[in-house]
Amino acid sequence: MSDPFTSSVLQSGLDTAADEMFEVLRKTAMSPIIYEVLDVGTGVTDGDGELVSSGAGIPSFIGVLDKTVKAIIAKEGDSIAEGDVFLTNDPNTGGVTHLNDVVVAEPVFHNGSRVAWVASIAHWGDIGGKTPGSMAADATEIFAEGLRLPIIRLFTKGQRSEAVFDIIRTNSRLPDFVTGDLWAQVSAGRRAALLIRRLCDRYGADTMQSAILDARQIGEARARTGLAKLPKGTFRIQEPQDNGEVWDIGIEITDSQISFDLTQAPTQSGGPHNTSRDGAAIACQMFFKALTDPERFANAGSFAPLEVHTKPGTIFEAGPTAAHAYYFETRIRLFDTLWHCMAKAAPGLLPAGHFGTIFGTVIAGAHPETGRNYAMVEPQMGGWGATRDRPGTNAMYSTSHGDTFNCPIEIAEARYGFEVVEKSLNVAPVFPGEHTGGHGVTIRYRMNAPATVSSGFSHAKVPVWSEPGAGDGGLNSFAVQRQNGEIENHSIISGLKIVEGEEIEIRSAFGGSARCL
Repeated sequence: MSDPFTSSVLQSGLDTAADEMFEVLRKTAMSPIIYEVLDVGTGVTDGDGELVSSGAGIPSFIGVLDKTVKAIIAKEGDSIAEGDVFLTNDPNTGGVTHLNDVVVAEPVFHNGSRVAWVASIAHWGDIGGKTPGSMAADATEIFAEGLRLPIIRLFTKGQRSEAVFDIIRTNSRLPDFVTGDLWAQVSAGRRAALLIRRLCDRYGADTMQSAILDARQIGEARARTGLAKLPKGTFRIQEPQDNGEVWDIGIEITDSQISFDLTQAPTQSGGPHNTSRDGAAIACQMFFKALTDPERFANAGSFAPLEVHTKPGTIFEAGPTAAHAYYFETRIRLFDTLWHCMAKAAPGLLPAGHFGTIFGTVIAGAHPETGRNYAMVEPQMGGWGATRDRPGTNAMYSTSHGDTFNCPIEIAEARYGFEVVEKSLNVAPVFPGEHTGGHGVTIRYRMNAPATVSSGFSHAKVPVWSEPGAGDGGLNSFAVQRQNGEIENHSIISGLKIVEGEEIEIRSAFGGSARCL
């Protein structure tokens, strides 16, 4: 290990670069899903794509960036030059998630040598496809989900590709928004790259690389310290799903390694509920980080003891034409299933289950006063699980969405033109001898103009899990009240037409319960 004081300063500087990326993106993006909800992630890797520092944002996004950078390096190799900026959203070629999530990555050079990469991922409101918002719940192939961007150069040696910008604008229902969000990501990367070059100017690139290695060793040491505290053995769980499938997943923990067996997963979905192998690995990384070292930024060393086993052609390693729009529901259910497995293996170690869904809701239409097209894309909050010594937390985002926020009512009404009639806590039932799960929320939107709605969520049929002997957690629900008073209940919907005066009601589940000590 090098001088610990200098190493600490450089590590903090790299963390700051990732954080400033986040702030630039937050302050310059055009879409509320980015600047209000913060559906983004930022990070720094070393020159080879190994994660160095993760900025603020969605935890599941952080694990995307190093994998994307490695895919860029594998494809472009020695042709990568100073001033290049790369772009991708394809789950099959480095994008990892779904087409709405666009990764922008830039290599950082110092004195002619590549010393790092800066990268961000952000959810764009519309990337084309068969339905406004690009999240068609009835898509059966990725081709119906929007514009696929394999790894391409947005800038080549500092020269902008106007063709790429034109293609993006032409394929979105919100061309001004996606263009603005793209420039925000480019600007964020440039800010972080500048900070890293200044660190190299002051301390030298070699000293920087030494600090990166030191941080990686610290990350691995912390991970192994946490691993040592976990119960050892092989644990399996069979978890029922809303669609009638039963997931069979295993965890093996030894003194030196944790291994996740996802090979018994169902065959890939005919709908948009698939994830890439990298996506499944990210869920496992998040779970491992939460168990072993939840208080420090992740880097490559944080996941050194981890192995993930998947099977091609399953929902955790889908084929090249599979649809991915609602990948996040599969990933969050995987995380929750792993959580449940470990909760059974070590009673009292973890809280009961949380509402267990992103509950991604898309409402798209034209503003009734301005006529400008909009696409509201918002995850929903819900209840978290109780522990043996306290009730669950109310109205929090899911384990996958982490540090995100709800869009303020005033912003939503101004930008989208509909009315937010209600936003309140649901009341969870109270049973003697239990700590109850946290409250979910009720949200009602009243349309002031025609709109199109898409949504997909979990725990619509299978309740949120509780500790043995405690009452079940709640269910998530989505309903539409028509003009004639009729109530329609949905769990997976796409392209649903809503007219003026009709209301959408979302109810998120309360968390699982636990027996009192």
